[in-house]
This record gives sequence, C-alpha cells and structure tokens, in this order.
Amino acid sequence: MEIYFSSKFEREYRRLSLIVKMAAEKKEKIFKINPFQTSLETHKLKGALKDFWAFSINKKYRIIFEFVKPDVVWFPRRQGSIRTL
Repeated sequence: MEIYFSSKFEREYRRLSLIVKMAAEKKEKIFKINPFQTSLETHKLKGALKDFWAFSINKKYRIIFEFVKPDVVWFPRRQGSIRTL
C-alpha cells in the first residue's frame, strides 16, 4: 500500500503529541497491510466528506483518507478529532 501525504496533513501531524504520533504510526503500519483490519475501525464517511474514508488512531483521533487506486491512498486532511468532524 502506497500512502501520499498532503502538506496540510504533514503540518498538522507535527503538532500532535508524541503519544498520538506513536499510536498513529502503529496504526499506519497495520493500515498498509490491511486497511480494513478490525482494530482500525475503518469506515466510509458521510455528508460533505462522503468521498472519503477514515480509520481510528484512538478514541479521539482518526485519519481521513481517499482511495486513489486499490493499492494507493491519499491522506489529504489533517487527523481529525472525532468530536469536531
């Protein structure tokens, strides 16, 4: 699985706490092997974000992504707090 990161995503990622970054990196490794592994809680988004998917980092944060091809994804957005998205 290839992952491409937008500059906005990278900028927001740098602002996260070390604990959240470590959890995100662990989940990204799982995601690269199987994006639908149950521990990721991968789900299709609705409404204005209906073209995107998301997987959970922890109870508060998730990563929003888009499938470009079956084996290529784009992380266009920052990691979102579930409470604000």
